[in-house]
Amino acid sequence: MKPKMRATPAVPIMIAMAFFSIVGAGCGSSGEVANLGAEERFQLGKQEFDDGDYLDAIRDLQIVKLQYPGSSVADDAQYYMGEAHFNRGEYLLAVEDFRALKRNMAASPLVPAAQYKTAMCYYMLAPRPELDQTYTRQAIDEFQAFVEYYPLDERRADAETKIMELNGRLAEKLFDTAEQYMKLSYYRSAGVYFDFVIQKYHDTPLAEPAHLGKIRTLISRNRAAEAREEIDRFIEKYPESALMQDVLDLRNQVEAADDTGGTTATPPSVPATTQTSEPHQERP
Repeated sequence: MKPKMRATPAVPIMIAMAFFSIVGAGCGSSGEVANLGAEERFQLGKQEFDDGDYLDAIRDLQIVKLQYPGSSVADDAQYYMGEAHFNRGEYLLAVEDFRALKRNMAASPLVPAAQYKTAMCYYMLAPRPELDQTYTRQAIDEFQAFVEYYPLDERRADAETKIMELNGRLAEKLFDTAEQYMKLSYYRSAGVYFDFVIQKYHDTPLAEPAHLGKIRTLISRNRAAEAREEIDRFIEKYPESALMQDVLDLRNQVEAADDTGGTTATPPSVPATTQTSEPHQERP
């Protein structure tokens, strides 16, 4: 009988060799990536950004920022980190990236874009008019800074349009508050808020309705002389206003009250949309 031959270890050895070959190749690839220079690392991060892989892009661009702060692509890396956060909806993180570029790399040609995108971050955070408007005001400040420092930039027109839009939101919040006070018969407080709109947001579509609202508050408080002054001012300032007939009707109402020696009736007010409370009953 022939003795049984032991199984050769050739197959397990080959499998092991293939495994270590793959692992070795992987380690070599990782090592190659780890040893990328500033330009190559930035190009990798930019490609990831272009592909929509924003987390990977942020990781590689952050390496450029930390390991190669003096490189020619450091400002690009900082800027596209902000863009990646912006595209992920992480607007406050994006603000920090754009501000870091402006603060640490003031000579970069990307600074105007960083200023504009800082404003855009707050613009995206700005809420509906009835909510807190802190971010709205910050967006306006950043857009105004952009227009002031970069008046020839091609994005100036868009910035100015957004300033008008955001001012409109602030005006709407004040106007809604004034109308709510009118509904509650707090005419003096309503007049204060209408005045805010007239004085601060005179270039918004709500300036004319606010002026009309102010006239109504004065009539409701039996301030006929002041009401006449505001009526004349409205007619002079807005001769083509769609609200002109309403103003003329109020003038007739004031004149009729003067002729009879009586008091004017409380004029109707537009229903309000914002809930506001007043702690004490007002006096005229």
